[in-house]
Amino acid sequence: MADFPITRTSHPKPKPADEGLAFGRLLTDHMFLMDYTEGKGWHAPRIVPYGPISMDPATTVLHYGQAIFDGLKAFRGADGQVRLFRAQRHAERFARSAKIMCMPELPVDIVRQSFDALVSVDQDWVPRAPGTSLYLRPTIIATDVMLGVHPAHSYLYFLILSPVGSYYKEGVKPVRILASDKHVRAVKGGLGEAKTAANYAASLAGQRDAEAAGYTQVLYLDGVERKYLDEVGTMNIMLRIGDEVITPPLAGTILDGVTRNSALTLLRDWGVKVSERPISIDEVMQAGRDGRLQEMWGTGTAAVVSPVGTLGYRGEDVTINGGRTGELTQKLYDTITSIQYGRGNDPHNWTSLVPAPRG
Repeated sequence: MADFPITRTSHPKPKPADEGLAFGRLLTDHMFLMDYTEGKGWHAPRIVPYGPISMDPATTVLHYGQAIFDGLKAFRGADGQVRLFRAQRHAERFARSAKIMCMPELPVDIVRQSFDALVSVDQDWVPRAPGTSLYLRPTIIATDVMLGVHPAHSYLYFLILSPVGSYYKEGVKPVRILASDKHVRAVKGGLGEAKTAANYAASLAGQRDAEAAGYTQVLYLDGVERKYLDEVGTMNIMLRIGDEVITPPLAGTILDGVTRNSALTLLRDWGVKVSERPISIDEVMQAGRDGRLQEMWGTGTAAVVSPVGTLGYRGEDVTINGGRTGELTQKLYDTITSIQYGRGNDPHNWTSLVPAPRG
């Protein structure tokens, strides 16, 4: 682990109880900062007490949206050790998002070292109860002070941490999702495959309408024909029709989800037939009517694997697997979380131990 300068807080916050932790409401004592200046590159990495970031009203991120982030988790196992899950892949995706957004790529090894360093400093914040974890949010924002549309010349990287419970208040229970042909999240050639603030802003109206109609999440269709499954607002989507697991392909409009990749790898390890191909909402709804739609689930860092019990589209609902969590869905959730908490075999070396705190 790199030896970054550390300024420790003189006013540590009280640690919350593990029970009742919400998602993303509490922040830890410290944050990691690093600056970028054109001609100088990335410099001045440091860990400092968590606190506000001062910005001029003309700071370019506030006007032109040059902002990327990622999200991953640290888990405390029964052995007391803290593990990051697929930190390298998250750091690599962070670099790809920067490239798409015309931002300077922060070297992957520095990103990885920042994860280890900050989690090590705030390791006491990693909760212990089953289903809890410490969420990491690495972010880069443009920090030029001027009005003008062009890639910025200065940026700030920051990493903050939050102890979290379950993403959904329902826990690991089947959710209701609404397929929307009204709202569009992304199109090819746009920002769909980047984890950028703009994509999440684009999802808010669809999410609002889905919740108003009694659903948990919105399932977006492609932005051109509004026919093929794209992704859920905060998750990649997978489904099982007969003996085939199907998920939309990475074709420039959806995020290359780390949990998506993990699930596909495990399914192939188990000999399950997996297809990354376009699939229309009409095909899915018909399979639901015929009883061939055996399971449907979302994958993402926050919820891990989220079973879908009801799929709505144009005023019609289909119930999947009697509204219960499917066998394959449960197996994926159990296997991934077992790896994350260090309870089971980790055949692909997805976890890495966080070093003990210094000093």
